[in-house]
Amino acid sequence: MANDETKTALTIGRNAVIELLRSERSVDKLYVALDAGGSIGGILKMARSKKVPIVQCDRRKLDQMGETKNHQGVIAAASEVQYKTTDDIFALAKSRNQKPLIVICDSITDPHNLGAIVRSAEVFGAHGVIIPKRRSAGINAACAKAAAGAVEYIPIVQVSNLAQTINELKSRGVFIFGTDASSQKSIYEAGLDCACGIVIGSEGEGMGRLVKESCDFILNIPIKGKITSLNASAAAAVVLAEITRQRDKL
Repeated sequence: MANDETKTALTIGRNAVIELLRSERSVDKLYVALDAGGSIGGILKMARSKKVPIVQCDRRKLDQMGETKNHQGVIAAASEVQYKTTDDIFALAKSRNQKPLIVICDSITDPHNLGAIVRSAEVFGAHGVIIPKRRSAGINAACAKAAAGAVEYIPIVQVSNLAQTINELKSRGVFIFGTDASSQKSIYEAGLDCACGIVIGSEGEGMGRLVKESCDFILNIPIKGKITSLNASAAAAVVLAEITRQRDKL
């Protein structure tokens, strides 16, 4: 179910704010550090063109607002990102005349990791990201900043039951690929040019049992170095890049 559009959320950092101003979301106010320079001029021009109130303030105020000093001198207050539905994902794929490509996040609790996954999903042309309501990060300021504006362009769906949602996707013709280091088959050996959903599990525990059992195929990402795994966002990027490579060859 979508969030109430009257609620306000913070968007932090220059790239995220630029994409916010380019989007259709309502922006209530722009807070800019007095000593901010560089690309801030372009951001101010965009804000003025959309008649967004601009508040110039001490950098310490931004530190307090964003609970981080990594705001790059700009924070926007805007309506919250609305969660979408799985129908929105299929509609986007249809509008592009493409087979659905969906990223399914299982217990990704770090908002920075989730934001990086959303960013990779958008960059590689995925049609949506699905996250569970429980034991998962949501679309907050930290996630939006890590996504570098990608939350404005890709449907993000929040569901109550991930395994049930996976089964619904399968009933609509989507093949579900889980990722697990124990699998004997790699992503480079699988045919990923179909309508597919890619499950990315948490770094510590991987996919949950019910989610894993719901997958059609379990694949591994071949590792050549001494470190035996990638973090969740890097794994998502590798798999998405391989899907893009396979689809572009057709």
